[in-house]
Amino acid sequence: MKSYLAAAIQMTSLPDLEKNLVEAEELIELAVRQGAELVGLPENFSFLGTEEDKLAQAEAIAHKSEKFLKTMAQRFQVTILGGGFPVPVSSDKVFNTALLIGPSGNELARYEKVHLFDVNLPDGITYRESSTVKPGIQLPPVYSSEQLGTLGLSVCYDIRFPELYRHLAYKGADILFVPAAFTAYTGKDHWQVLLQARAIENTCYVIAPAQTGIHYAMRQTHGHAMIIDPWGVILADAGETPGVAIAEINPVRLQQVRRQMPCLQHRVFV
Repeated sequence: MKSYLAAAIQMTSLPDLEKNLVEAEELIELAVRQGAELVGLPENFSFLGTEEDKLAQAEAIAHKSEKFLKTMAQRFQVTILGGGFPVPVSSDKVFNTALLIGPSGNELARYEKVHLFDVNLPDGITYRESSTVKPGIQLPPVYSSEQLGTLGLSVCYDIRFPELYRHLAYKGADILFVPAAFTAYTGKDHWQVLLQARAIENTCYVIAPAQTGIHYAMRQTHGHAMIIDPWGVILADAGETPGVAIAEINPVRLQQVRRQMPCLQHRVFV
């Protein structure tokens, strides 16, 4: 593993597949121009609309999203995470799928989100992700790269389930991806502290691409795409507008923190 720059992209995706892909391409290019070799796109990067509209367009979204990720990775010669897009599994269900693509356009890892966001928030908005999404049944994968380190995948609501990240750490993860479309209501209190907790307790870097702003009707997301180091220090924060958070992933820093705080070696219950 070498030192390199990683980017967490922040978008305001809409119920418009083509427009979203144009915005994503512009932000990927921006990140690459700044030197990023590992780029993460947020959950719902290619489409963020109602559950009904997502289901109706799922086949097209899935096909074009995967093709887009492979094209971008090859064009810019970088590794890209597509943080979540629908892949049909039946006439009324999709998997919320995160896809990691290498510089040659090859698929490196795939994760189907296991924790679905079915919540009645105090602000009066109800979310029922399970109405159209089938939960994955496999623990998230890690992908080991000699150049980039070992990358662990997750998606959004997973951040509230620390056992998932301990699994990734047990599998050797150095970097934890948390692409998200975190609600504005919960994000203001929980987003940053949860990301920092996952970084600290697993002594890993966290790369958290995010959605921001108003997407349709009442759907509003928190923003603040971040990159956090293994000590919990926020290295980059994209704020509340579309853009890119870029920071260095440094193996020397990673090992320094793990020597100072060797908690992964002190686990009693595995």
